[in-house]
Amino acid sequence: MTANVQRTLVLSLLVLLMAGTRLNHFAPVPDASWAVFFIGGFYLRSWSRWAFPLLMGLAVAVDWAVISSQGMSFWQHYCVSAAYWMLIPAYFAMWAGGMLLRRGYAGTSWKSLGLLAASLVGSVALCHLIAQGSFYWASAVVAEPSFAGWARNYADWLLPYTRTAAMYVGAAALVQVAVEAIRKQPAAGRVAH
Repeated sequence: MTANVQRTLVLSLLVLLMAGTRLNHFAPVPDASWAVFFIGGFYLRSWSRWAFPLLMGLAVAVDWAVISSQGMSFWQHYCVSAAYWMLIPAYFAMWAGGMLLRRGYAGTSWKSLGLLAASLVGSVALCHLIAQGSFYWASAVVAEPSFAGWARNYADWLLPYTRTAAMYVGAAALVQVAVEAIRKQPAAGRVAH
């Protein structure tokens, strides 16, 4: 399988994952958007120029479809304020975390696992800072914003967002480990014969 075929497969799976889970942010199957951008940064780094905007456009399209299907105007929904557009740099923080991981990745190892944990936690913390912070300070939803209120809100939601992203990224990491193990099998078999 060529690199472009692999990237196309990964992009297709990420599109399906985002579309399937973003439809309802609070459904029993949590929204995988943050993980999608992190995984995209890892596997689609060389396609960043167009794959990131494509996934960003998909996120907005799904939000528009969900809000419109509820009979509301997209621009009047409480989640859509000037802060909504800060999702672009927020999601790019996740993408950049995946690219950073890819840059330091040399195959399955304890070092790679540590780099995965550090880059994911750092990306989620920054993504959350941008997304939550802009919503807290720029939307009209918070009547009397304060630093203490913002810090409490940031802390309250950081762990759930980290846990959700880690769940999906962990599943992708297990697939990566399995694929690498399978690729090593034939090479080891040829050496033994």
